[in-house]
Amino acid sequence: MNKRVVIIGAGGHSKVIADIVRENGDTVEGFLDDSYTEKREFYSSFVVGKVSDYEKYKCDCEFIIAIGNNGVRKRISSELDCKWYTAIHPKATVSKSARVGCGTCVMANAVINADACVGEHVIVNTGSIVEHDCVIGNYSHIAPKSVVCGVTTVGENVWLGAGSTVMHVLGICDNVMLGAGGVVVQNITEAGTYVGVPARKIK
Repeated sequence: MNKRVVIIGAGGHSKVIADIVRENGDTVEGFLDDSYTEKREFYSSFVVGKVSDYEKYKCDCEFIIAIGNNGVRKRISSELDCKWYTAIHPKATVSKSARVGCGTCVMANAVINADACVGEHVIVNTGSIVEHDCVIGNYSHIAPKSVVCGVTTVGENVWLGAGSTVMHVLGICDNVMLGAGGVVVQNITEAGTYVGVPARKIK
């Protein structure tokens, strides 16, 4: 059944999500963005209001937050009472035994393998891999070409930078940022920013 989808945010990330919505045969009803001053064209649709205008569409549409900032996604999702759309690109590979939470986006060529559990409002970005039996917490972002190896747990509000790797059977606590190309080889139990090979905390 064709779904009507309102995308929250009107930037580059929202264009990618709009493509996924359309690839799945659903309809982009419009975009909501707090920079809205008047209706304007955007990516073959229209910016039709601010985020607070969502109630005009909530009876007939599903919503997805197309904003890369983890904290902003969390705040908006807590403020809105609506049905969330889960955007999985048809060229992504998602195991039948994997679970993907509402409001999450899984982009082209991403892989989510057997018995993995991906939380709500997560971004599994282009070409990234979440291996078997992993758990990815809500509001996290697995950036392009990142790899989370098997039986690893990633907390909430975690950012794994582009091309990063988390080795198998590890845990990363909430509120961690891993720099691009970083490699995690041991548990991370303290929030902060980590970079390098192996990844070390810098702040």
